[in-house]
Amino acid sequence: MDTEERSRIGTAGELALLHLLAESATGRVEHVAAWSDGHGYDIHVDADQCSAHLEVKSTVRASRLTVYISRNEYETMLRDPFWELVTVRLSPGLQLRAVAVVPRDWIAEHVPSDRTTRGSWESCRLDIPPEVPIPGIPSIAPMLAATAPAALKGMATN
Repeated sequence: MDTEERSRIGTAGELALLHLLAESATGRVEHVAAWSDGHGYDIHVDADQCSAHLEVKSTVRASRLTVYISRNEYETMLRDPFWELVTVRLSPGLQLRAVAVVPRDWIAEHVPSDRTTRGSWESCRLDIPPEVPIPGIPSIAPMLAATAPAALKGMATN
């Protein structure tokens, strides 16, 4: 897949999730990536009971999940307890079908390691097995309205 197509799918997934969260979550939902990509995440969700910093990765593939993570995103994960890698599966027409979270410990086990001070990785590709992602976004469950869509609660849609 070329970078332009990957960007198109990534933006569509990010905006679809942002829209769902804005309609379904209590509290504040901000698209921080709209004004800076330096945060290390795309969407900030905040309510009295909890906060979440969501780095969104999107795909149209139902059977294979490959994501690219930057060094900044990874280092943000290490220092930010509210950071989560959220995957969004879209239909070929770019409609949101499923949302899931990739556990932090799985990410940490699979990123490259710097072996010397003379070289370091800046981004990497992660091929995530289908059994790894956790459906929905469990950390924001207390912020969701009872009418929140099935995908946010961990149930895929057709």
